[in-house]
Amino acid sequence: MKLGEGPAGSARARGQQLAAEGVTVAYDGVDVVHDAALTLRPGDITALVGPNGSGKSTLLRTLARLQRARRGTLTLDSATDGLALTAREFARHVALLTQGRPTPGGLTVRDLVEFGRYPYRGRFGGQDPDGAAAVDRALRMTGVHELAGRGAEHLSGGQLQRVWLAGCLAQETGVLLLDEPTTYLDLRYQVELLDLVRDLADDHAIAVGVVLHDLDQAAAVADRIALIQAGRIVADGAPAEVLTPERLTDAYGIRIEVDTDPLTGQLRTRAIGRHHLRSERLGTTP
Repeated sequence: MKLGEGPAGSARARGQQLAAEGVTVAYDGVDVVHDAALTLRPGDITALVGPNGSGKSTLLRTLARLQRARRGTLTLDSATDGLALTAREFARHVALLTQGRPTPGGLTVRDLVEFGRYPYRGRFGGQDPDGAAAVDRALRMTGVHELAGRGAEHLSGGQLQRVWLAGCLAQETGVLLLDEPTTYLDLRYQVELLDLVRDLADDHAIAVGVVLHDLDQAAAVADRIALIQAGRIVADGAPAEVLTPERLTDAYGIRIEVDTDPLTGQLRTRAIGRHHLRSERLGTTP
């Protein structure tokens, strides 16, 4: 089954706006994110890109309230103070798919996806009348419905990544945060996962923030791109405005060329290494 098959999400999962203003985050007294301002809008996909250690994942975790900001504000739908909500209340609005989750033993795929329903259950696991339908939807949308009864310890890395995504979708939030969601996925599932994310934004007005290392994937899926360098957002706008050779070369410390794919019309990038430069000097193409 392909990602995205199955019935659409319920009316509860409608888009909301999540915004950070003046956010600074520190580790061990050292600022690693500086005065960041970022708005995730309903129906838009915002990709966070930048070199390793630039602060992308830290900023995303701060938006999800898993990382405390040293200063700054977080608002939900422009009127709700995101820091004032309880953790359970906030989790009904914002879901996060993190990197490197451990592989749990003794649990089935359905068990893991059902964890996404925790914001709707009472303190002692009370009633969740919409839970079973939400879990079934999420299993089908991520293409893991046939694995529902399988033990999670028997899954491949790619399968487990899709199961964790299903758990986020079962949470039925208006904001979805994804930290390198294509990790462990082969090419087919990378494309289908990003197609599903695009569907969530287009069909359900979900506000999506996603950290991606692949600049071509970011250009293909995102409405807006935030380029982060040394903990600062140095550019924020449409892909064509942000993904310029000058900006990318400066941010990544390597020459990066940008052109348009003649087949898709999408921006594509190419980092120029030593062998490319040697070929240029010899008058050949790599």
